[in-house]
Amino acid sequence: MQVFLKLKWFFKENWKSYTIGVFALMIVAVLQLVPPRIIGEVIDEIAAGMITSNSLMRWLIILFITALSQYILRYIWRVRIWGNAAKLERIIRNRLYRHFTEMDSQFFQKYRTGDLMAHATNDLRSIRMVAGGGILTMADSLSITIVTITAMFLIIDWRLTILAVLPLPLLAFSSRYLGKMLHVRFRDAQEAFSRMNNKVQESLQGVKVIKTFGQEKEDIDEFKVQTDHILAKNKEVYKIDSIFDPVLTLIIGISYTIAIVVGGNLIINNEITVGEFVTFISYLGMLVWPMFAIGRLFNIVERGSASYERVELLLNEQSSIFEKESAIHQAISGELSFDIESFSYPDDEKVVLEDVHFSVKKGETIGIVGKTGAGKSTILKLLLREYDEYTGSIQFDQQDIRDYSLDALLENIGYVPQNNFLFSASIRDNIRFSNPNLSQEEVERAAKLADVHEDILKMPQGYDTETGERGVSLSGGQQQRVSIARAIVKNPELMILDDSLSAVDAKTEEKILSSLRRIRDEQTTIIVAHRISSLMHADEIIVLEDGKIIERGKHDELVQLAGWYSDMYEQQQLETLAPGMEGA
Repeated sequence: MQVFLKLKWFFKENWKSYTIGVFALMIVAVLQLVPPRIIGEVIDEIAAGMITSNSLMRWLIILFITALSQYILRYIWRVRIWGNAAKLERIIRNRLYRHFTEMDSQFFQKYRTGDLMAHATNDLRSIRMVAGGGILTMADSLSITIVTITAMFLIIDWRLTILAVLPLPLLAFSSRYLGKMLHVRFRDAQEAFSRMNNKVQESLQGVKVIKTFGQEKEDIDEFKVQTDHILAKNKEVYKIDSIFDPVLTLIIGISYTIAIVVGGNLIINNEITVGEFVTFISYLGMLVWPMFAIGRLFNIVERGSASYERVELLLNEQSSIFEKESAIHQAISGELSFDIESFSYPDDEKVVLEDVHFSVKKGETIGIVGKTGAGKSTILKLLLREYDEYTGSIQFDQQDIRDYSLDALLENIGYVPQNNFLFSASIRDNIRFSNPNLSQEEVERAAKLADVHEDILKMPQGYDTETGERGVSLSGGQQQRVSIARAIVKNPELMILDDSLSAVDAKTEEKILSSLRRIRDEQTTIIVAHRISSLMHADEIIVLEDGKIIERGKHDELVQLAGWYSDMYEQQQLETLAPGMEGA
């Protein structure tokens, strides 16, 4: 029952609403005693030959008023209790979502998307049931049990009542024992569901790769293994779950047996009437639901407890990136100075950046090049504050970026990655993502600068064309250019192009870069690329190898050095000329 203590903060906030709902529930429990009592009275009147049309009408009116009152009160408690449960689910879901958006990249490396989705769906449903079905079941079963046993004790016969309820304490012991077993098994079942979610999410995202390599059968077989595992884990849950009802039925059966034997003797000895015995059996029947409800309550609570533990684990995760209390909220501006003595990724002793120093004046462009694994992406991650633990500093206008608020920093950086992410929305909405109220004229201006406007106009629905999930309806080059247009709209102080022109031809690349140079002559740009042509007009180019700068300078200067940059440039020039040479 500790999950109720963990949710105390919510019950405290909504105690008035819960009090009204539980009070209405208790009144319903009292009113439920009326029909069996009336039936007993009618039976005794019939047996005594005292029944009349007036007395029968009186009993019917009382029954009608009782039924109407129960209807109204049931409406009240349903709205209050289930409404609060839905409110709790909304609160925790919003809290989880906000937490996801505030976490750093290490968090998303630790938890996969499918796992997070399982927490935000299945686990929250189980927690909602605690605040709804759990409170309802507990209040309903307790109120009915107390009211009914009290009525049996005072109205019918105290001896018969005591003997009939003697087996009921066995229920508490069996429910507690089975509940502990259920808790462990349900948690394992939820974890198995999370793993399957991961599998589905990953396979759907990589379905093209699966088909290309002809791995459909293997993927389906692997999914079958996952579903079989879930089935096995859920079978373990249901095995324990299915024991509850037989145990309850056995205990209740013993109570009925005692009631019939003892009650029959009391009738024979004229200590109670037949009508009273019928009323008692009806009241005993009313205790069937609370007995089953207690088992159901343990089921709900243990499931909710296991799910709440899983959600708590996520919410207790702390981001390694945090804002200072005195964080600067002014937008970044001025000269960018990148001075890193050394940097290693968490839990990895290998130094990935060492003695990397460069500066970019406001309005300048710097190019970064190097072979795969040289450290290019790591530089960008530090600029975007994905990691804060490093020896050295990164400054804007002599102010460390760790002194800025995340909004002040990130809202003024336009980042265009190589693997672009487009939302499942129209092209227009993707371009104006940072400013949904942007005019069509401004959207088209950005698209023209990114050289994608003509492509969009050729599409059946123009700017209203849906990009599909992750931009699947667009080509790779179109995705990159729409992403560049999205960054242009933001008009950032720092624009980062992370090999984001790799899917366009050289002519289109030069056109886009010329447009960017024209409109960003007073803002800073960083271009990371494998293709030398993307960097030729940069104010400075740095060449990385194994996390160190091995060459730096302008394009012409680096070509004359006859080093790595020069070799790569000549190789790419030959690759460009190769088709023409073959034709000759």
